Amino acid sequence: MLLEEFDANRQAIINPQDLHGPIEGFPKVVISCFSRVTFARLLENYEHEVLAKTSMANFEVIVYGITIEDQEIAVFNAPVGAASCVGIIEDLIQFGMEKLVLFGTCGVLDQDIEATSIIIPTAALRDEGTSYHYLPASDEVEVNKESLPLFQVFLDSHKVSYQKGKVWTTDAPYRETIDKMKRRMEAGAICVDMECSAVAALAAFRDFELCHFFYAADHLSEEKWDIRTLSSHEDLDSKDRIADLAIQFALLWEKAN
Repeated sequence: MLLEEFDANRQAIINPQDLHGPIEGFPKVVISCFSRVTFARLLENYEHEVLAKTSMANFEVIVYGITIEDQEIAVFNAPVGAASCVGIIEDLIQFGMEKLVLFGTCGVLDQDIEATSIIIPTAALRDEGTSYHYLPASDEVEVNKESLPLFQVFLDSHKVSYQKGKVWTTDAPYRETIDKMKRRMEAGAICVDMECSAVAALAAFRDFELCHFFYAADHLSEEKWDIRTLSSHEDLDSKDRIADLAIQFALLWEKAN
């Protein structure tokens, strides 16, 4: 398999530093989410300024700075999909990012997991292609190893319930078949997303700290797919609270170490 041909050479033909350099004073802690609606509402709730811009071939990503009292963090709307998401995060590393809080929806494989409830991945099943360019081939990659203890204490202190478990990361949502789902559940997956294993591999390769978590959206089952809150703008208050939790944790994390 081509994906087993991992090359540990740190120097590639095209490197992020060939396109971007450090930005003086760039925040060490960055927050990102995938939902454009959640991100727009986040910006509405805080005064912000443009810190930087980057892009993929057909879209621009704007990085904003938010100052809360004496702390500044950066925020951006992450693109969906492992390859695009990792490519943009590579640029943020060059700007000066050292810690990333990343959150978004996931599909759940257990109907008892309620919509918008928080899930913290501890490992990700690597059913995508991007991660294999950052780590040697394996079935899964560890997630949130460094940030998990502090994030759990933070959620507990805010009396926020959560679940931990493996996530199944795939880059082909229209090919999530029943047989594949069963195998991933047998491997321990409780949810499914499109970026986690790749971002975790990038964090290990580039040596930045990652706090990646989800809030539950649609439910996948053998009987019938339940879209639940995946594409709706309902329960925006709950989604706003999740975004606010991400910001409050980022502020705590920025002071740590």
